[in-house]
Amino acid sequence: MKSTVEQLSPTRVRINVEVPFEELKPDFDKAYKALAQQIRLPGFRPGKAPAKLLEARVGRGAVLEQVVNDTLPGKYSEAVTTAEVKAIGQPEIEITKLEDGETLEFTAEVDVRPEITLPDYSTIAVTVDPVEITEEAVDEQLLSLRQRFGTLTGVDRAVQDGDFVSIDLSATVDGEDVPEAATTGLSHEVGSGQLIEGLDEAIIGLKAGESKEFSSNLVAGDHAGKEAVVTVTVDTVKERELPEADDEFAQLASEFDTLDELVADLRERVGRVRKVEQAGQIRDKVLEQLLETVDVPLPEAVVKAEVDSALHDAIHGLDHDEAALDKLLEEQGSSREEFDKDAKESAERSVKTQLLLDSIADAEDVTVGQDELTERILFQAQRYGMAPEQFIQQIQQAGQLGAVFADVRRGKALAEVVEKAVVTDTAGESIDTAELFGSGESDDSADSESAE
Repeated sequence: MKSTVEQLSPTRVRINVEVPFEELKPDFDKAYKALAQQIRLPGFRPGKAPAKLLEARVGRGAVLEQVVNDTLPGKYSEAVTTAEVKAIGQPEIEITKLEDGETLEFTAEVDVRPEITLPDYSTIAVTVDPVEITEEAVDEQLLSLRQRFGTLTGVDRAVQDGDFVSIDLSATVDGEDVPEAATTGLSHEVGSGQLIEGLDEAIIGLKAGESKEFSSNLVAGDHAGKEAVVTVTVDTVKERELPEADDEFAQLASEFDTLDELVADLRERVGRVRKVEQAGQIRDKVLEQLLETVDVPLPEAVVKAEVDSALHDAIHGLDHDEAALDKLLEEQGSSREEFDKDAKESAERSVKTQLLLDSIADAEDVTVGQDELTERILFQAQRYGMAPEQFIQQIQQAGQLGAVFADVRRGKALAEVVEKAVVTDTAGESIDTAELFGSGESDDSADSESAE
């Protein structure tokens, strides 16, 4: 087999492939074997009919078409590997010459990863917020811990922010009941914002047994996106009583004997959280500077695929009705034009980020170990509230295991850049990125967020 590569643009090539017919003999043998199993000819056992008789039955053209269709994917892959083409996306294949018994020629146009000129990472300089541990942050942690050990007590008064209530809900759209929006005895923490928009404002001030109507857009079901008139009835009102912050509470809520020891531990935890936040800010700013300064040609077909995927996700819950999407956007004060514009900008940034980090990973010889891949899978499973085995099975069935691998590799590539960049905080202090990032080792979650 012979193949040549034409560079059509920085992001697209045409591969010209010529295959002598003698290389197709295994494919012809396979096709005849399959036909022999399917076609019964008098005087021959199943699978034993001669090729010439099979051809006479179905026609040489049908056999040739089957052989060519079976051959193209493998020959295309072989040409890509031989020419070391970094193909991305699906190829557009066209048969340009087919002479029975002599040669098969075809072309394959496909998007490729462009050549990217990478900067000297030491020239990248970013400034981030310093790690600050305020008493307010420590107090918030202590309050959160006390709330976990709080007790609920019924009260005979109007609902206030922070109360826990039991409520009944019903809704109508254009005067018709919405059965899937009706519920009774629903527990809710006022002010949490976990249920429908406008609920907390409606129930504050109500007493047990009182009701109120308010308007809100439904977010699920057959009436998703439509404005509904919602009726809420308060059944019970309870307030949370917090335990005193003292040594006895410290012994109840932790392994410490005194409140001072507990508060010191909470202060350390706040410090660790602030360092993680700072690490995320460093990654984001370094990546942003890379995207601003490095020229990355974008493959149009890959960007379009990302845009199409965003549209598919948006209309999936609307029965793939684009008119329903247009109406929903209008109700939200937006438009289809704005949606398309945002989707394209997001797709371009996503593709540019992936191509850039892949190029850095290649230049730095970044590898991903089995332990690192397993760690990311376990983290993602926990993030989606799934058992690891179930999550692994799901991503394997969806063909996404390679995407998880690529995500980890891109995160490590970005960490390589961060380690060499100059990072200071707004107070002028230099930040040791090796301490934060472990010399290129990927962090549990922030690498994933940055790579995405």
